[in-house]
Amino acid sequence: MKEYLITSNDADQRLDKFLKKLFSSASLSLLYKLLRTWKIKVITQEWKKTKQNKDYKLEVWEKVQVFLSQEEIKELSQNTKAHTSIEKSEKLSFSDIILEDEQLLIINKNPGLNVHPGDNKTTEVSLIQQVEDYYAWKHDSLTFKPSLIHRIDRDTSGIILIAKQKWALTKLAADFKKKDALKKTYFTLLLWKLSRSKWTIKKHLNRIENAKNENKVQVSEKGLEAITHYEVIQEYCLKTPQWEQIISAVAVTIETGRMHQIRVHMAHIWNPILWDKNYGDKSLNSYFEKHYSVTRQMLHAWKIEFHHPESNKKMRIEARLKKDMQSFIDKMKK
Repeated sequence: MKEYLITSNDADQRLDKFLKKLFSSASLSLLYKLLRTWKIKVITQEWKKTKQNKDYKLEVWEKVQVFLSQEEIKELSQNTKAHTSIEKSEKLSFSDIILEDEQLLIINKNPGLNVHPGDNKTTEVSLIQQVEDYYAWKHDSLTFKPSLIHRIDRDTSGIILIAKQKWALTKLAADFKKKDALKKTYFTLLLWKLSRSKWTIKKHLNRIENAKNENKVQVSEKGLEAITHYEVIQEYCLKTPQWEQIISAVAVTIETGRMHQIRVHMAHIWNPILWDKNYGDKSLNSYFEKHYSVTRQMLHAWKIEFHHPESNKKMRIEARLKKDMQSFIDKMKK
């Protein structure tokens, strides 16, 4: 017999869901059979009564007892995703970590990196896989792993919040859905001079499912409310053989977190993000790639303000610009 103690990271979930995560190679029908035959049962805190109902919600400090041999338990667990070695170049670097405590890990994400393995249908190592490698599977939970609180695009760099505790994930995920609970500011480089140095864009955005020959997100009254505030920080003038190109450095704060919100809103006012391959200017993208080695959208999750899930203290986090963006700005200054 093996006994599993339920901690706060594993509580508040159905028994069958907990068991499926714990014994990933076992079918649900097998798990239900083990429950019916009392091969698996829960020792509750109430007079140490036992429960084996599949829909029973686990509570902290309860114990799940599995009356199987070590060999049987190993066999049921053997298909659990094993920790795989990640090449040194793909590992999470200490220089990428902005802050870490018992509840949170805050990272300055590199461009060209998916935050989740399911994004963009790629087999490349994702950010969350790098985080799992960083912890080397020593996280104190039977079923909960460090989890993304929010996402940013593959080619956008900057701040990503990751919860190390289930309750912290729940609290901050709820805060991200509230307009006034946090503040996210991005730094971006836009094409051309903006008509206003400071403005608010309020345009509904509609996501096109299974888009092929059209952009995935479009400005449309059929869509959801999206509010973007921007303020010009600096303007740069680049002289080319044929023309003078204005590049505007802009701080952008969003009230809503719609897919591609900043990219679509800026393109809508005719100031697309430099090297945005979906919503930008393709001819200028080619020019800047050839002459300035720019190969990704110049968008960076720069600052975030939120309340810490445990202390409720107001946190103000800033992520330095990545080397490629800073290098391009330095070239423009010269």
